[in-house]
Amino acid sequence: MYRNLISGLFVIVMVSISGCATNLYPGGATPSGLLISSTTATSQALSLNTDPTISPDKVGEASSAAFLGLFGFGNSSVTAAMIDGGITTVHHVDYRNMSVLSGLFLQTTTIVYGE
Repeated sequence: MYRNLISGLFVIVMVSISGCATNLYPGGATPSGLLISSTTATSQALSLNTDPTISPDKVGEASSAAFLGLFGFGNSSVTAAMIDGGITTVHHVDYRNMSVLSGLFLQTTTIVYGE
């Protein structure tokens, strides 16, 4: 009994600290804490055209979340963030990722800058 408990805990810890569980995407790999993490990263690859010559005066955000890996909801698309900020031309896109208790609660926010 004790051996099975230790083996089960070992598997849970190994999965929790593996790359798949701690690197939150989109936006690329971000540092992640086991208890709580909140990081912001610039998108590495986009399937839309950006214009670095414009001024990023407007900001729009769109979020999605998941609980226990069982329930997920929201719209964190670039399009939803553009609508939120009234943006027609994109300067750049950031992503904010938050994790509580190594995935018990996850939230991704897409942040679009443009005019």
